[in-house]
Amino acid sequence: RAMTIITHVVVTTVRVQLLGLHGGDPALAYGFGVGPDLDHVVKLPYYLRAVGLRNQKDYYWRSSLQEPVAVLWILPLCILLGTLVPLIFFLAHVALDYSVRYEKMPFYPYSSWVTRGWLTRIPDKMKEIAVLVPAAGIALWLFLAHR
Repeated sequence: RAMTIITHVVVTTVRVQLLGLHGGDPALAYGFGVGPDLDHVVKLPYYLRAVGLRNQKDYYWRSSLQEPVAVLWILPLCILLGTLVPLIFFLAHVALDYSVRYEKMPFYPYSSWVTRGWLTRIPDKMKEIAVLVPAAGIALWLFLAHR
């Protein structure tokens, strides 16, 4: 089971607020903190062609956009834009994804090596709760503090 998009949105929102991002930086933060999951939309036709409307556990939804190998194009983009925001938020996204136990290919498409990430002995739901609850608490605190 993947880290949910809700967790990515909440964690990204908190980090945007804590870093005090403004101008175009919040868009970059959400683009690289949440955006990598949008590749599922691209892969949906392939899933439907392969398995139809039924739920297939362990279908490989990921693309190289969600893997650490994406740093190979994100780093030059950061240099071009003059900001590390895309790299910082992408690495946070990857860290969340790699904390859950489904299969990942960090160097795809250059290598088919597979890992299940880290913290594999802790249940995924527990890890997500351990991230989401404090992040939501911080988001609420920040919201109320700025009222």
